[in-house]
Amino acid sequence: MLVLDVDGVLTDTRMWFDGTEWRRFYSVRDGVGIKRLIEAGYKVAVITGSKAEDIRARVKSLGIHYLYEGALVKEPAFLKLQDESGLKPDEMAYVGDDIFDIPLLESVAFGATVPEAVDEVLEVASYVTRRPGGCGAVREVCDYIYKYGALASGG
Repeated sequence: MLVLDVDGVLTDTRMWFDGTEWRRFYSVRDGVGIKRLIEAGYKVAVITGSKAEDIRARVKSLGIHYLYEGALVKEPAFLKLQDESGLKPDEMAYVGDDIFDIPLLESVAFGATVPEAVDEVLEVASYVTRRPGGCGAVREVCDYIYKYGALASGG
């Protein structure tokens, strides 16, 4: 299973207000990578501290299996994900970029981050993408998992 943060990972952290809601930019390439993993039989989840319609719409449009929003502290959502999916952390990869993501990065089989992540995350991540968050970083991780079967044992 691939588990993703949103702001800074699926987006470049920039937001704009359209008059009624805050909006984010998402990468089409990241979406293709996620769909390719799903088609290969992997499950995908999102755990985010944000709670927004654009995130829900993006998750739905990509066919992502699990969404946990408003999770400022991510461990409870991560435990719930394990219960609901039946998968263990050693069957998961996680991509995060901020201090809230460190416990999950340290728990999973493969913890990745983006180049512009905070220093504390850069120190604990197993892999730092070449592409920035919101601009193909998730696609890079998806391609890595797809190509090398990094999680072939389960998730």
